[in-house]
Amino acid sequence: MRQLIQSYRTGEMRVEEVPPPAVRPGGVLVRTVRSLVSAGTEKMIVDLARKSLIAKARARPDLVRKVIKTARKQGVMTAFRKMQSKLDTPIPLGYSSAGVVVEVGENVHEFQVGDRVACAGAGYANHADYNYVPRNLLARLPDGVAMDAAAFATVGAIALQGVRQAAPTLGERVAVLGLGLIGQLTVQLLRANGCQVLGFDPNPARAALAERLGAQLAASDDLERAAERFARGQGIDAVIVAASSASAGPLEQAGEIARMRGRIVVVGLVGMEVPRSLYYRKELELRMSMSYGPGRHDPDFEERGFDYPIAHVRWTEQRNLEAVLDLIADGRLQLAPLVTHRFAIGDALAAYGLISSGSEPYLGVLLEYGADDEAPKAPAPEVRLSAAPRARDRVGIGVVGAGGFGQSVLLPALKAAGGFDPISIASAGGTTAQRIGQAYGFRQATSSAEEVIANPDVDVVFILTRHHLHAPLAIRALEAGKWVFSEKPLALSHEDLDAVARAREASRGDVMVGFNRRFAPLVGEIERHFAGRSHPLVMQYRVNAGFIPPEHWVHDPVEGGGRILGEACHFVDLLQHLAGAPPERVAAEGIAGDSRYRGDDNVAVTLRFADGSVATLIYTALGDDRMPKERLEVYGEGSVAVLDDFRSVELARGGRVRRVRAANQDKGFEEEMRRFLAAVRSGGEMPIPFSQSLASSRATLAVLESLRSGAPRALVG
Repeated sequence: MRQLIQSYRTGEMRVEEVPPPAVRPGGVLVRTVRSLVSAGTEKMIVDLARKSLIAKARARPDLVRKVIKTARKQGVMTAFRKMQSKLDTPIPLGYSSAGVVVEVGENVHEFQVGDRVACAGAGYANHADYNYVPRNLLARLPDGVAMDAAAFATVGAIALQGVRQAAPTLGERVAVLGLGLIGQLTVQLLRANGCQVLGFDPNPARAALAERLGAQLAASDDLERAAERFARGQGIDAVIVAASSASAGPLEQAGEIARMRGRIVVVGLVGMEVPRSLYYRKELELRMSMSYGPGRHDPDFEERGFDYPIAHVRWTEQRNLEAVLDLIADGRLQLAPLVTHRFAIGDALAAYGLISSGSEPYLGVLLEYGADDEAPKAPAPEVRLSAAPRARDRVGIGVVGAGGFGQSVLLPALKAAGGFDPISIASAGGTTAQRIGQAYGFRQATSSAEEVIANPDVDVVFILTRHHLHAPLAIRALEAGKWVFSEKPLALSHEDLDAVARAREASRGDVMVGFNRRFAPLVGEIERHFAGRSHPLVMQYRVNAGFIPPEHWVHDPVEGGGRILGEACHFVDLLQHLAGAPPERVAAEGIAGDSRYRGDDNVAVTLRFADGSVATLIYTALGDDRMPKERLEVYGEGSVAVLDDFRSVELARGGRVRRVRAANQDKGFEEEMRRFLAAVRSGGEMPIPFSQSLASSRATLAVLESLRSGAPRALVG
């Protein structure tokens, strides 16, 4: 399919052929018929991407701080790779579109194939032939609403949310500052609400248009004089700021024309240096309007489809979309006068050239994709990237999932290991698979995991998806006779672990879990330090894990399984590896911290291993992230080893201490890849025997069980 994307590194824009997104549970696949270019918001994104690296850093100091923090904790090279990955990530443009449903995901009952819908959301309503859209970011079109008009629904919902924040009553005088798309829609919504409307924009043509669309008065200069005349000297009841400006000038203007105890609502992107004296003297109320309405930026609402009860939240972003479409159907919103330009999606660069250059007046710019009466048909999921012949002397690999970890850590480690032939790569959105596939020489990019697994040239399937998909994909790959590398965790339940084990027994392939820390060079130093021991070890592992917001997907019990299953399994496995024996008994205690934390964010775990060794694992999100993340202490037979965040290790015996430092933090990813690929080529045993991966996984599940029950858990077999 065709999609308009922009390079964040260079600012270059292009329309590319990329794999269409895959439909997922809780959403639908929509064939786009029209999409609207939001000149203000999208121009800001486009202009940022075109800035130099230094200018980008000045514009986004928050990201600079993240890079510095990563460099301090994980080393300069790790920070550099992550920064490069971020810069290389393409920006999908667009957030307001309309089209026809061509495929419906599981658990979606309110939409069906053939429905005409309006779509909302950056990442979901892109300028692309097809979009995957979650159920709460869709609204069915009423009869008689054309696709041209429906493409305005999301921008209309932004304007409507600003009006709702202003809470106007019948007959109130309301001013709208900034008469771009959102401002023009705001004028019409206020008139439909029975308000007296004053519009202001420095562009006389836009002021004149606002008057044609219902404003009683619209001015292009001397705002204070216009407001004085309009409000009969009493001041404006409410001012909606729909302008875009780096300065706080619009806020000051709004305060000047507002009445005592008036209301100011900020919808546009403006400077927020509030003139305190002015706002204080008038006791003005300043309100922010968040995009399309309640639910915005809430992953539970937008991504997972959990709606807010209408009795408690009357207007969500989806219900705002529906309200705008109803107003369009009733003829209360005039949209045709707002459309100044149309371009086919193949000519989208010309549309953005117009907006960037300002060579002629523009307002509503529509991109067209084809007729809306075409028969609904799901697209083919893959794009061929290369016709190079299969290298039969190398391991053919397929990758499912191409998120941040895969891009910045695992794929670079795989490339460094070498000795493989990249065949097929899949990502749910398709665009990422295209980019990564080209960068690493894959022959095929797709949005379908099944395409990767079924490819006869693929010997090994790497599973780098979100956690809930690891076990199902591993099972399907094993059933297809493939070797499998699954990122941790292998599964989120004992039942899924059992299912993977059964599939492995029946397969000619094998499976290894990405417990990389046992392959770290400094862990090798510890192993050699305690080689030949005959007595158990005492170990303490402290993990200063850092805070992850509660809404992050890793905390979702279905999708992520929580931080114990998602990350602490690493530390359980390393302790098992050093003990040289599986865990036999697990006991865990935890605290919640405060309302920001989940129950498995802060735990203390004790483990007893079959050889008699014992270990304490402290995993906490309560610490200061300026301190190192991991510290491991190992004691036994008069010897001590202290591993400091995989950057140094101290080894003590007989009164002498030896320190080994690493040039960069090395958690063993490259060595893990080398050994895994060597085992696949030889057909030998996995570098991590499946019995050990299974034991670590069951012990980690037992940690959760102990936390919930308050009792130790014994592990059998």
